[in-house]
Amino acid sequence: MEEILKKYYTETSPLEHIFRFDLQLFAAEDEGRTEEPTEKKLREAREKGQVAKTQELPQAFVVIAGCFMLFLFSSWIWDSITVITKYYFTSFAGKSITVNWFKLEMLKIIFECTKILLPIFIATNIAAIIGEVSQVGFQFSAHPLRFDLTKMRFDPATIMRKIFFSKQVAANLIKSIAKIVLIGFVAYLIIRSDLDLILRTPDIAIGHAVRTVLFIAFKIILWSMALLIILSIPDYFFQKREFIESLKMTKKELKDELKETIGDPNIRARIREMQRRLVMKSMIREVPKADVVVTNPTHYAVALKYDKDIMDAPTVVAKGVDSMALKIIEIAKENNVEIIENRPLARELYNQLDIGDIIPENLLQAVVFVYAELYKRKGGYREAI
Repeated sequence: MEEILKKYYTETSPLEHIFRFDLQLFAAEDEGRTEEPTEKKLREAREKGQVAKTQELPQAFVVIAGCFMLFLFSSWIWDSITVITKYYFTSFAGKSITVNWFKLEMLKIIFECTKILLPIFIATNIAAIIGEVSQVGFQFSAHPLRFDLTKMRFDPATIMRKIFFSKQVAANLIKSIAKIVLIGFVAYLIIRSDLDLILRTPDIAIGHAVRTVLFIAFKIILWSMALLIILSIPDYFFQKREFIESLKMTKKELKDELKETIGDPNIRARIREMQRRLVMKSMIREVPKADVVVTNPTHYAVALKYDKDIMDAPTVVAKGVDSMALKIIEIAKENNVEIIENRPLARELYNQLDIGDIIPENLLQAVVFVYAELYKRKGGYREAI
C-alpha cells in the first residue's frame, strides 16, 4: 500500500492535488436519456406549461410599449401631475384634517394615479402577451401554480451542480454580461452624441431641460431594447435546444410510452393472431364456392370467383402462401374446385390484390385464359369474360 501511494504522489504534481475536480459534476443530469422526446411527451409538457421560450423578447416588448405610451401621453401625464401637485400645495390651508377627509383624499389620489397609469398598464400587458404568444402560441395552463411536495427534495449535490455547473446558469451569465456591455456601449454612444445638449441644460428652462433629458433617456431605452430583441433570437434557439434536452427519454421510457400509446406488443401480437385466424376461417368458407384456384403450384394459391350478374370481373375470394396455400389447395380438391397452375399469375395476384378485390385490367387478359382453360376442362363455355 505504501509503495502505491508513493508512486501516485511522485507521478502527479502538487498542483494537481490542490486543483482536483470531480468531473462527474459536469456530467449530464439525466444519464441514459438519449432518445428524442415523442410528440406525446412534448404535448404533455405543453399542457403543463413547459415550453421553450426566451424572456428577453417579452421584456423588450414591455419596455418598448411602456416607453411608447409615456411618449404618447407625456403631455397629458405632465398636466395631470401638475394639477395634482398644485391642488395639494394650495388646498390644505384652512382645512380641518379628519379621518373622513383623509379617506376621501386618498381615494382621489388613487383614482388620479390609476387614470395616469392605466394606459401604460394595458399597453405593457398586451405587449407581454404578444411577446409570449409569438413564441409558443396561445396556451393557458394552471399546472405551474400547483403545489407539489414531491419536488421539495433537499439534495446538496444536485443543487450545487445546478447552481455552479449548469449550462443554463453559464448561458444566463454570458447573456447578462453581454446585455450589460452592449447596453452600456449604446448608452455611451448616445450620451456622447448628445453631450452638448446635456451640458446646456443648466442654462435653459427647467421644463425644456427635463424634456431634453427624457428624450435622451428614451433613445437609450429604445436602442437598448432593440439590442435585446436581437439577443433574444439566439437565446430562443438555445432555450429550445435545452428544453428538448430536458425532455429526452430513456429507452425504457420510450418503450413504456409505446406500450401505453399502441398497446403491449404481446397483446398486439395476440390480436393479430386472432385476426389472422378469423381471416383464415372466412377464406376457408369461401374456397368451396370459388370457380378456380390459381397456384404456383405450392408456394402461392389464389381462389377466384365470378358471377356475371353481380360482378364486373372475377374477384379474389381467398389467397395464401406456403402452408396457407397448401390448405387452400387441399380444400379445393375436397370440394372439386378446379386447380390451374400458372406460376407468374399466381404470384402477381397474391402480391397485387387483397381478398375482395376485383381483377384489374393489367391482369384481366391472363385471368381470361385461366377461365378459358377452366371451361375447356368442364367442356362448356360462358360469355361472361
